[in-house]
Amino acid sequence: MDFTIKTYRNLLQVLKIGKYEFQSFAEFIENPAEKTIILRHDVDERPKNALKMAQAEYELGIRATYYFRIVKISNKPEIIRKIVALDHEIGYHYEDYSSCNGDMEKALRQFGENLAFFRSYYPVKTVCMHGSSMSEHDNRLIWKHAELSEFDLIGEPYLSVNYDQVFYMTDTGRRWDGGKYNVRDNVQNKHKLSFHRTGEIISAIHNGKFPAQVLLQSHTLWTNNLIEWYWLEFREWLRNSFKIIALQVPGIKKLLYKLINIYSK
Repeated sequence: MDFTIKTYRNLLQVLKIGKYEFQSFAEFIENPAEKTIILRHDVDERPKNALKMAQAEYELGIRATYYFRIVKISNKPEIIRKIVALDHEIGYHYEDYSSCNGDMEKALRQFGENLAFFRSYYPVKTVCMHGSSMSEHDNRLIWKHAELSEFDLIGEPYLSVNYDQVFYMTDTGRRWDGGKYNVRDNVQNKHKLSFHRTGEIISAIHNGKFPAQVLLQSHTLWTNNLIEWYWLEFREWLRNSFKIIALQVPGIKKLLYKLINIYSK
């Protein structure tokens, strides 16, 4: 079974055997290693699973970066504190432009307020946009009207990395090659690699065919709980199917965005 904590731990162990260095995103921005893995976790939901992943990383002596949304489904202070205590980086998974329905002035003000909230738990240096795939508003557009430095920030994964050099991977859609389900969670690069299952990644590492610098983005849908695993497998299949339809039918897209917001809050 793929996308279990057991599989994730195995992946990390193989990367360690492959002599990869692990860096938080802020560490990479400040001093990128030649052979490195940047573990980025978007905590869109299920923060308890994020804590389990953080604990697995801590036990292996690995630092990662966790981006939390401000909404209740992600924002659990007790879990944020525990992940900080495990020496991981915390960042803000912002969606202010979409949540403010395209009001840029309000979005920038709200962004500053939410960033200050997360800085009450950790000295946040980096942020990452939340895709808000069913919204017509791209959250990254706030950086057309402001600079990261204005908020004492040093990096944003979609703005601050040369992906022709750094191989970008994401498990969006609960698969490593779910590009057709990615609306905004994608980057332009010259890499010709593609993986479907985690086992394929592990084989590439063993065979020396894995890139030297990798940003590995995983959500918090990895679980050892059998019932939860099967539910998430079905739910992601259903969600991916609806996403494909919604991107072609504006009315369904708007309805789905409203339902997602209700679920998140």
